[in-house]
Amino acid sequence: MNVYIPKTLRELFEHSTKEYAERKFTSYADGSLSYTYGQYREQTLAVSKLMSTYGVGAGDKVIIISENMPNYSVAMFAATSFGRVMVPVLPDSSANEVNNIIEHSEAKAVFASTPQLRKISDENLDRLQLVVNLGSLELVKGVQAQEEPELSVPEPDDLAAILYTSGTSGNAKGVMLTHRNLCHNLVGLPDVFPCTPEHVLLSILPIAHTYEMSIGLLYPMTYGASIYYLSKAPTPSVLMVGLKQVRPMAMCSVPLIIEKIYRKSVLRTISSSPLMLWLQRHTPSLLYRIIGMKLKKTFGGRLEVVAIGGAKLDPEVEIFLQRAHFPYIIGYGLTETAPLIAATTLKELPKVGSTGPIVKGVEGRIINPDPQTGRGELVVKGPNVMKGYYKDPERTAEAFTEDGWFRTKDLAVIDKKGAVSITGRLGNMILGASGENIYPEEIEVVINNLEGVEESIVKSEQGRLVAIVKLAEGIIDWANESDAAVKEKIEKVQNDIKTATNAAVNKASQLSVVRFIREPFVKTATQKIRRFLY
Repeated sequence: MNVYIPKTLRELFEHSTKEYAERKFTSYADGSLSYTYGQYREQTLAVSKLMSTYGVGAGDKVIIISENMPNYSVAMFAATSFGRVMVPVLPDSSANEVNNIIEHSEAKAVFASTPQLRKISDENLDRLQLVVNLGSLELVKGVQAQEEPELSVPEPDDLAAILYTSGTSGNAKGVMLTHRNLCHNLVGLPDVFPCTPEHVLLSILPIAHTYEMSIGLLYPMTYGASIYYLSKAPTPSVLMVGLKQVRPMAMCSVPLIIEKIYRKSVLRTISSSPLMLWLQRHTPSLLYRIIGMKLKKTFGGRLEVVAIGGAKLDPEVEIFLQRAHFPYIIGYGLTETAPLIAATTLKELPKVGSTGPIVKGVEGRIINPDPQTGRGELVVKGPNVMKGYYKDPERTAEAFTEDGWFRTKDLAVIDKKGAVSITGRLGNMILGASGENIYPEEIEVVINNLEGVEESIVKSEQGRLVAIVKLAEGIIDWANESDAAVKEKIEKVQNDIKTATNAAVNKASQLSVVRFIREPFVKTATQKIRRFLY
């Protein structure tokens, strides 16, 4: 494959919209609001002109807050190709978060979908120079400039984006990414999985997250591929229809989606079929091959790869994917690294639990390793690492080692072949009563694989380990919670979880308490639980 690596988003825009002008670039899954690369170029130039008319020029911040849609990339490149700075905001952000970001970033313009426009306060609407409905590209508000502002052709180290992230700590940070940062993903991705003009992708994760932005938009755009979006939220029923319409060859996913398919579809199908139960006992390899073929058919029949990232994939589910010959890759990274740090490839079956080797052009090493296990904090260096946090020099300084390596704050081991395995989060580690290092993620894997458990987190309270568990639907009849029989069932399930978990973990990791929550855990865009809330 001919590998093209742009140095700026402007270079990428110019190359793709001219090289692939006649090819389809983006569309809704049902075929509405469709652009060829050439049509997309004209629309993007028109929106850039609109920004200039209303005084939004080079260096000015442009908020983009919307569900995924074809016009999302119009706003992105109308901003970044001409020296403006995009500020993508996750669509599930609260009104308070949206208004804080508008104020903190000092944005001059907002491009928002109809539902997201309602989140903008009257005070911010008065202050903004330009507000555009992203779905229709109609003007909501515009203060015409007396003279058009200057634009610029961005250099690789110019600021391209500020991405605000709560991560799992709850304290939002504006990650400053340059054109070089965002384009550097394109260096390592061709080795991970190939992309050509014939490729068709379905995008279901928020573009405002660097994971989908890089792998689901910038990478396929570089090679003239086609990208489709769902016109509604990706509920299971909407997703099934979209998969049939698009028949994607590639897509990005988070572990939660794959794990739900495995637990709610695969396991239930096996347990409800005497034939499949017989096959599982006698010829499991045949059973999983059959399921894998059916699964690929569910995804539209021509799937070549699902990129899984954003959180750790359950090892049991990954073993199933390998047995089923389901085409997947695992990626690892952070917003601060734009995001890709390590990835498995389609060429080689991944080691279960590993995120693969460090990608081309990036360096990684372990600091302060445990002498017994080699586990320590992963630090990285490369052209993908952010400039820093916007208006936050203190946290920027804390994010780097004294010799300039970015601290991921993820605990990892690197094996002899260079494969990285993320084993936990530095801030989540619990210090046991006798000084042992306890990694809650390892206990949670055990709990989450118990029948009837959907998700869990483990934390320390007054020296005791407490599991907070969300059960699958139907395990407890919460409507009759006051009944003695239901209370007895709750206590039994709690005791069963504690007993089964403690039988599988070491002495220092024994649970003392199991509690249930009835509502799903609050999560980040990549479906990681926001631990600080619990």
